[in-house]
Amino acid sequence: MDLERYHQLALQKQKEHRKFLAGLKKKPPKNLDRLSQEIHVEVFEEIDCIQCANCCRHLGPLLTEADITRISKTFRMKLSAFEEAFLRVDEDGDKVFQSMPCPFIGEDNLCSIYDVRPKACREFPHTDRKKIYQINHLTIQNTLICPAAYLFVEKLQERLK
Repeated sequence: MDLERYHQLALQKQKEHRKFLAGLKKKPPKNLDRLSQEIHVEVFEEIDCIQCANCCRHLGPLLTEADITRISKTFRMKLSAFEEAFLRVDEDGDKVFQSMPCPFIGEDNLCSIYDVRPKACREFPHTDRKKIYQINHLTIQNTLICPAAYLFVEKLQERLK
């Protein structure tokens, strides 16, 4: 997978994508949620996250208290020991990994905590969300990292023309 190519395409189309998504916010089509779900499924039939894992290398997820509790239990670690070993508090006051790439991503791009991964990781890139126009800023950001998010916006734009 040519991640640099997708990144360059996303950069080139950022202005166009932003304008398109802003239009959806002003006047969302009646079938937008259904169409978004269909395109989300289509895109993930084309894109194999394991081949990519770009999000795991570059985007640090926000970890909720539930995430931290669940993951630390998996390692049989006390919360404080887990937080000290793996987490830091960012400028927004959120708990995130101390460094990227994710400490749980392997050389093979497989996640060693996949079954208990953070909620943010489970939901990324958020293209299966209802009322997708409510997260336009996030969607635009995600197109720069995630080929699936880029293709999602491209296909949505194509279908709604």
